[in-house]
Amino acid sequence: MAEQINPWSSTPKMDINRLIADFGIEPFAPVKEKINNQPVFIRRDIVAGHRGYDAVADAMAEKKPFHVLTGFMPSGHPHFGHLMVMKEVVWHIQQGGRGFISMADREAHAVRGLSWDVCDKYAREYMECLYALGFEGEIYSQRRNNQLKDLAFEAATKINFSELSAIYGFGPETELAHAVSVSMQVADILYPQLVAGVAPTVVPVGIDQDPHIRLTRDVTNSLRMFLVEDRGTHISIRSKNAPEGAIDAVAKRFVGSKKYEAHVDLPAGHTLAETDAIVRGIEQEFGGFGFLLPSATYHSFLQGLQGGKMSSSVPDSLVWFDDPDKDVKKKIMGALTGGRQTLEEQKQLGGEPEKCSIYQMNKFHMQESDAELAEMCRACKAGELMCGTCKKETLERVRTFLAEFKEKRDEVAHMVEW
Repeated sequence: MAEQINPWSSTPKMDINRLIADFGIEPFAPVKEKINNQPVFIRRDIVAGHRGYDAVADAMAEKKPFHVLTGFMPSGHPHFGHLMVMKEVVWHIQQGGRGFISMADREAHAVRGLSWDVCDKYAREYMECLYALGFEGEIYSQRRNNQLKDLAFEAATKINFSELSAIYGFGPETELAHAVSVSMQVADILYPQLVAGVAPTVVPVGIDQDPHIRLTRDVTNSLRMFLVEDRGTHISIRSKNAPEGAIDAVAKRFVGSKKYEAHVDLPAGHTLAETDAIVRGIEQEFGGFGFLLPSATYHSFLQGLQGGKMSSSVPDSLVWFDDPDKDVKKKIMGALTGGRQTLEEQKQLGGEPEKCSIYQMNKFHMQESDAELAEMCRACKAGELMCGTCKKETLERVRTFLAEFKEKRDEVAHMVEW
């Protein structure tokens, strides 16, 4: 049996390949072939897995509507560990997606015990960073969004404590507010379809957030009035909790269909996708949601400068976007690398970039050129590039990024209204 994933852990140690196998996450490599002009995080396989992303890739290719949403728990200052998901959201918007960001203040209040004022302070910092990167769309507060709260209540009618225990490990000691925050997460993921129309929706997240995606996909299925199935010889539309009037409407909509007590069978000639789209519309006519299953992309974690995951609980493991220069220098120059014990060994045996936090920083964010990154990797393994030199070069890249990012944040500060 696969072990549970704790999406609130600050220092998870996860083998992403094992998690893909254990939890039925799909490898991203096959679907990436559908994507033109691939960004760094796709080209370099930083995005390693997905659930249902084919629907989003197809929508991008066909110029059809789709949504992109992710959430940030405003429980601390933004840092380089948050940058990847921000870039993923902005890139999807640039490909035609409609953007949404949840500031998960209810989650921060319930899980971290932060006051609302502190949540708002951190939320404004996240918003400034997002706008500086080019975000366009809706950013909302969980606690201030009444439509979201109503949707969370509806979602909660399809969640029981046995599921919460199985997925998250909740027990008798779990505070009720923590459990309620989970239904808010589900509502966040479905919210774009509620307010902007039913369409494929992608949620870019770290792989530690997969429990929320799995639960939301289960809830989405539970909220459907009908199950549409391809039986090979015909398509069957089976009622799950549909009112009688909805079943009649389905039978009338499809000429030549046969209506039974709790299902309708269609004659040959109908496709599953076409039928499902029509049935979703009927569900909405009768007060249902008709949501599509949400999709997700899962990226690898940026390695912390002291090993493990970049985490605010280990300040030296990360660079805050507002770190003073002396701290940036101290952290980069003091980072753990994949170098050998001595200079002589480094020259003789070469380094191990796959274990190096500095190399990972360049792979994720600081080196746009694939050719230059490949040369860095080659020179390291050949014992030609020493760790001190690599750190100094990376430090200058980080300094340049932070200076330019600060200018952009200042330019968009007026856009932050909270």
